[in-house]
Amino acid sequence: MTDPSVGVDREPVVRVSTLELFFDLVFVFTVTQLTALLAGHPTWSGAGRVVVLLLMIWWMYDGYAWLTNHLAPTDHVRRGLLLLGMFGFLMIALAVPGAYAGSGWVFGAGYFLVNLIHSGLLFRVAPTAMRHLFGLNLLSAALVLGGGIVTEPWRTWLWLAAIAVMAASPYLHPLSEWSISSAHFVERHGLIVIIALGESVVAIGAGAAGLELTPARLGVAGLGLLLSFLLWWLYFGGDDVKAEHALDSVPSARRGRTALHAFGWAHVPLLLGVVVFAAGVKKAVLYAGGHLYPAYALLLAGGIAVFLLGDVLFRWVLCIGRRRYRLLGALAVLATIPLGLVSTLAQLATLAALLATVITIESRPPHPSPR
Repeated sequence: MTDPSVGVDREPVVRVSTLELFFDLVFVFTVTQLTALLAGHPTWSGAGRVVVLLLMIWWMYDGYAWLTNHLAPTDHVRRGLLLLGMFGFLMIALAVPGAYAGSGWVFGAGYFLVNLIHSGLLFRVAPTAMRHLFGLNLLSAALVLGGGIVTEPWRTWLWLAAIAVMAASPYLHPLSEWSISSAHFVERHGLIVIIALGESVVAIGAGAAGLELTPARLGVAGLGLLLSFLLWWLYFGGDDVKAEHALDSVPSARRGRTALHAFGWAHVPLLLGVVVFAAGVKKAVLYAGGHLYPAYALLLAGGIAVFLLGDVLFRWVLCIGRRRYRLLGALAVLATIPLGLVSTLAQLATLAALLATVITIESRPPHPSPR
């Protein structure tokens, strides 16, 4: 994520614009591609590759959320450049299935284009900061491009090096002068989470394509939709307003760092959890009338567990809401894996019951302190 931290004259930013919503459409496709990649290779190495790709994609994509938080797309030049950046992300998404094979160079070229536009737009409003950070941006983009050109194992090593540069860059410069529009920032990331959750619904349809719509398959589809709804409830449920107020209450000198931790780092497991869960749902539809293989049962439960852990981290950084029951819920859902080896429907129903229980317990008012 780019760190425009020095000498920034922030422009007024309103709520998320329709152009930003249009820009987010490409993220739907990106999440779909990552889900399909994991569903097709449900192994530890396959999961590791998905994590590497997601880290690179999310760090740069979130950089655009920071960009539009600071630079409203109000003129034709900015809109045209954002559209070009959207094409770069489309290149990245198209290359995801073969990123570790023949289309790695397309992934790298798209990433380099996206990074260049991002840095150029930020240079217009934060020239002092970008003079310090342009070299780091160029280095990370060059590592991604170089990784896409070479073969394994060099590809993985170069991409891991690029991730290290991206992750370190915000800590090499202070974020104290990075002004955050809390309303825009929270809404922007909330919409991204909704888009990601929508992929779990799309995965149900993708998994059912060409298959007979039996009662068991319809039951799996309904439970999959219910689980997506419960994940939505866990993330939102009024806490988006609390998150906005919490971010506003942070002193401006520390707000950028808090935003980085809550919406940059904590959202990685949130989005990864959705991708993993969606891959599991896609396979659950296929095996609706029977049981799941261990890898697929792990995808279902593991995706929800990772999502819950990410949500706990998000809430911990912002000091909002209850977290203990979500942490316990993350452990409890993993206990459903053996159940999936017996019945797909039983695992899905139990997962839904566990999430509903967490929500119900949290909705109760806290007990008054004894006098």
